[in-house]
Amino acid sequence: MEKTYAVFGLGQFGGSLVKAFYKKGTEVIGVDKSEEKVNEYSPYATYTVCANAVDENTLKQIGIRNIDHAFVSFGDDIEASILTSLLLIEIGVPQVWSKAQNDYHQKVLKKIGVNRIIQPEKDMANRIAGHITSEKMIDYVELSPNYGIVEIVATKKLDGRSLGEIDVRANYGCNIVGIKRGGQFIVAPSAEDIIYENDILIVIGQTRDIETFEKKGD
Repeated sequence: MEKTYAVFGLGQFGGSLVKAFYKKGTEVIGVDKSEEKVNEYSPYATYTVCANAVDENTLKQIGIRNIDHAFVSFGDDIEASILTSLLLIEIGVPQVWSKAQNDYHQKVLKKIGVNRIIQPEKDMANRIAGHITSEKMIDYVELSPNYGIVEIVATKKLDGRSLGEIDVRANYGCNIVGIKRGGQFIVAPSAEDIIYENDILIVIGQTRDIETFEKKGD
């Protein structure tokens, strides 16, 4: 069953995150107290809600208990960010990630138990979307709109198979350029190198090719 996501605060970062999930075909709820923002991003979200996110009853009414992963991304309203994050944690959302405005904000978010604190760069939204919509993809760096480098955990399906046998380039259009195994790092592995379960594969290529490999090849 696919995970569901909610983004609280549809400013520059939150809105970009909603669009990034939309591009990946992932279910996402957008929440903002501004009707203008809600209308702007409604074409990209599964559904949008115009609501005061710090109201516990409102959170329950929109079914936040059924959300797997929530992002809190308010602009300069640090108080709203902290209160919303706290409510989401208390309600029982499994993963709550919140954007911090400064070091003080970060310390408070950490204190209340936020799972991850984001201090975003302009291009972070796509990276985060790529990172969390896959159980095997543990990191994603976007090199261009259609090109990236990812770290993918090798599953049992690849255990004991050589790179030549898998032939990722021919079959999926991307390349494995490195393998992490414990404290060992194999750079530019050869066709004879063997992959073992839980190896971390460094894969480079077009985003669509990497996603195909992640879903079908690994």
